[in-house]
Amino acid sequence: QVQLVESGGGLVQPGGSLRLSCAVSNRGFNIYNMAWYRQAPGKQREMVALITSGGSPHYADSVKGRFTISRDGAKVDLQMNSLKSEDTAVYYCNALLVITSTEVKAYWGQGTQVTVSS
Repeated sequence: QVQLVESGGGLVQPGGSLRLSCAVSNRGFNIYNMAWYRQAPGKQREMVALITSGGSPHYADSVKGRFTISRDGAKVDLQMNSLKSEDTAVYYCNALLVITSTEVKAYWGQGTQVTVSS
């Protein structure tokens, strides 16, 4: 069973920092891209940051310069600095696994709440 386990969410004041971590139990499947998404109340889920298997990061415009995504094997982290109230959301880890030479499958973590409030 492929599992993604997230940790590191919580309550932080505006301007503060949090670090999210996600460990993937990939059962031997190669991991392609890894990413963090978020979903705020009443809004659609959106991609926050993605990192390719080669280590190239990509960010949503709203978090550029404040968030940093990194990966080490089957683990992906999201360092969030200068947090704003609009960053409040449930954050989800996502991993794209190579199942066969013609099939890739996306897996999701259970989500972790990040609340930015004074």
